Amino acid sequence: MLVRVYNYNTMDKVHSFEAHADYIRCIAVHPTQSYILTSSDDMMIKLWDWNKNWTCTQTFEGHTHYVMQVVFNPKDANTFASASLDKTIRVWQLGSTQPNFTLNGHEKGVNCLDYYRGADKPYLISGADDFVAKIWDYQNKSCVQTLVGHTQNVTSVCFHSDMPIIITGSEDGTIRLWHANTYRLEFTLNYGFERVWCVAQLPGSNTLSIGYDEGTIMIKLGREQPAITMDNSGKIIWAKHSEIQQANVKALGDSPVKDGETLPLAVKDLGSCEIFPQNLVHNPNGRFVVVCGDGEYIIYTALAWRNKSFGTAEEFVWAADSSMYCIREGNSKVKIFKNFKEVQDFKPDYGVDGIYGGQLLGVRSASGLTFYNWETTTLIRRIEVTPLQVYWSDNGELVCVATEDEAFMLRYRPELAEGTAPDEDGFEEAFEVLGEVADKVMTGVWVGDCFIYTNSENRLNYYVGGEIVTISHLDRTQYILGYITKDSKLYLGDKDLNVTSFALKTAVLEYQTAVMRQDFETADQILPQIDEEHRTRVAQFLEKQGFKEQAMAVSVDPSHKFELALQLNDFAAAYTLAQEHSSEQRWKQLSDLALRNSDFTLAQKCMYNAKDYSGLLLLASSLGDAESMKQLAELAHAAGKENIAFTAYMTLNNIPKCLDLLIETERYPEAALMAKTYMPSQVSRILKLWQTDLSKTNEKAAQALADPLQYENLFPELQLALKAEKFLEKERGILKPANSYPTSTPNWERDVLAETEEMLASLPEVVSSPKEEEMLTEEVKEDQPTPEVEEEEEEYVQAEEEAPLEDLSGGVEESPFVDFSSGFEEAPLVDLGGGFEEAPADTIELEGPEVAKIEAPAVPEATQPAPDDLKTPDLFGNSSTDFLDEMDNEISQLNLDDIDVDDIDLDDEQLFDD
Repeated sequence: MLVRVYNYNTMDKVHSFEAHADYIRCIAVHPTQSYILTSSDDMMIKLWDWNKNWTCTQTFEGHTHYVMQVVFNPKDANTFASASLDKTIRVWQLGSTQPNFTLNGHEKGVNCLDYYRGADKPYLISGADDFVAKIWDYQNKSCVQTLVGHTQNVTSVCFHSDMPIIITGSEDGTIRLWHANTYRLEFTLNYGFERVWCVAQLPGSNTLSIGYDEGTIMIKLGREQPAITMDNSGKIIWAKHSEIQQANVKALGDSPVKDGETLPLAVKDLGSCEIFPQNLVHNPNGRFVVVCGDGEYIIYTALAWRNKSFGTAEEFVWAADSSMYCIREGNSKVKIFKNFKEVQDFKPDYGVDGIYGGQLLGVRSASGLTFYNWETTTLIRRIEVTPLQVYWSDNGELVCVATEDEAFMLRYRPELAEGTAPDEDGFEEAFEVLGEVADKVMTGVWVGDCFIYTNSENRLNYYVGGEIVTISHLDRTQYILGYITKDSKLYLGDKDLNVTSFALKTAVLEYQTAVMRQDFETADQILPQIDEEHRTRVAQFLEKQGFKEQAMAVSVDPSHKFELALQLNDFAAAYTLAQEHSSEQRWKQLSDLALRNSDFTLAQKCMYNAKDYSGLLLLASSLGDAESMKQLAELAHAAGKENIAFTAYMTLNNIPKCLDLLIETERYPEAALMAKTYMPSQVSRILKLWQTDLSKTNEKAAQALADPLQYENLFPELQLALKAEKFLEKERGILKPANSYPTSTPNWERDVLAETEEMLASLPEVVSSPKEEEMLTEEVKEDQPTPEVEEEEEEYVQAEEEAPLEDLSGGVEESPFVDFSSGFEEAPLVDLGGGFEEAPADTIELEGPEVAKIEAPAVPEATQPAPDDLKTPDLFGNSSTDFLDEMDNEISQLNLDDIDVDDIDLDDEQLFDD
């Protein structure tokens, strides 16, 4: 049969070898050397050395049946014991082939065995098929005790490493727990997983694993918290197994110790205890210590460790009065003692599952937690919670009730709990809820009005006035022992009995306690003793208590002071703090608060400092502040916030700036479409930039863009749009007041082109001098094309429309040019109000109701004007020869190869002139 070796971290197999000729029953690893022992059904035990490539260094023979288990002796690792179905237990020595001795006593085969790990007893336990387990003294080679109770074969046995417990498992499906000193059966566990085959306890812990036919179960025995206690003077007493030891933190003197470091305490042995200590507690004055365990209690004097009193009890608690204590004997009755004499016993109405000491006697039952008066056992209050622990302050005024998931802070008022209880729930007004802590309290102690506690996440916190402050993050589970007021230190211990300390700022705790009691005179006296590094913590505490003005005066943290100034609406202080420690977040917070309080001037200043361009846009547009809007547009443009800048320019009706911004950001398509709507005269310029940019990625698409000046036939209303732009140019700079908007015509209801046509039609007849009239007549005549030219132009246009153009969209024969002809009639122009009531002054001057004078350019009376001089601008700035230029451009594009010259008379002078 093979032995396989695996890497513990990766679980990869690293080696395997043939060990025995039959089934291997057990493998035991040597605690210090590179050895393992294997036992098998071949009745042999073998020793293997992994440093010698897993060589078998020794074979142990002598058993006459299967060897079921081998175990190294923890006190002497050179010896081991073996259990066999030949009914014997043999003890061997490494290096010897013969057993040291053989233990006989079982009537059937022995299945399991284990060594006792304590130093006080040379014991060995074995379990066999005769249904019993036996305790052996391997020095005297005799059986000390037989544990009887199982009804099937005993398959596994174990001594607990820390507690006086023996664990046995059997094929009857039960786990039995026996007292290691009295050998009394304490508990029987049955989880219904069929037969038990293995029991293992993790050394140094209370964790126990059990292997069944149907699975594995892990349980915890006892409690993790060690049996340790400390009095108010710093004397610590703890139990190590059954031994009682003492240490004193005062012996350290003034030697510096860092928070959280283990204290180098000198330990003194006080003696052993007659019972196994599961709990140790000092009484309030520190003169006595009670030891509880094994269903009994013993009261010792703290100094001499002499037995003062004892008895049977499941639980024991001290009262606030050091001379009184209470015990619970079962689940139905409690007894109260005073000066070690029983003075009263009573049965609570709902039974007793647990008791708690302190100012009042607490009883846990199925109905919750009930408080009783120690002297009279009068019902004080019943609370429907299931507590784990109850912690009282030294003055008996405050109490913490810790449950599984949270803790409740209560104030007890004894003056409201006098007389007879009004009902079965007691005096409702006797307790006042101060707060709740959404945390699992493991251990705790009151220091004044502050509750210091450890939680399940290994944090050391304290609670005061609704505020939770973390003192430290613990690296392991520790339990609070107590607080020494003189040293201002808190002491904690762990399960390994290591003691640590943490220094607490007494002045801070005293100040917070004074505030909670509303003793502000005392608080003001304590405040100078608090260091600046702790002032902010105190200020936060004051803030939570509602004293924000005091908190602002105490705090030294600029951020905290700024937040308090905002809460107090102290704009001047907040503005000063924001200037001293400038940040965008603070300016935004202050601007928001200023807006909520309608302080627009302060809000605007803060927004400028915060560079909150969106807020400035909202503020300027809401206030109708054109100058602020202009400044915002420039600032946003400089800061690269193009969207804000564009919106600001658009609000100001500054269309050229909007176009420039779109061009600057290379948004040429948007710029072209915007120019088509608002400034048709700029379309051609922007179109060239668009074509240049588009040609870098798609040359054909760039060529498909049509310039309105070159292809005016595709833009039938272009000239009218240009005239409308001319009329609207000066009105664009007029910003209407906000109160005129309700009576203004909305943009979407206006037809600017129709308005332009109506105004042109309504212009009065122009009367000019004879000379000017003659010049205008000549210009009109020159602009009139001959019938032949008109006919030729119509044929050309018709031919151009019927010609099949290049298909750029997958087969549809359409003009490759972008159509800008649509949209002029419903262009969403800026509403300038007032329509066209005022014509541009530099164009038309009205001198009377019927006559208008035209400021025509002066024409020289000299010789015949040059061709360029004939391009006299008309009323709207158009050239009189634009039509001829367009015709020349179209004729130049004609293909002469398509002209039939056979029918042309080259001597025809009229044709030549045409």
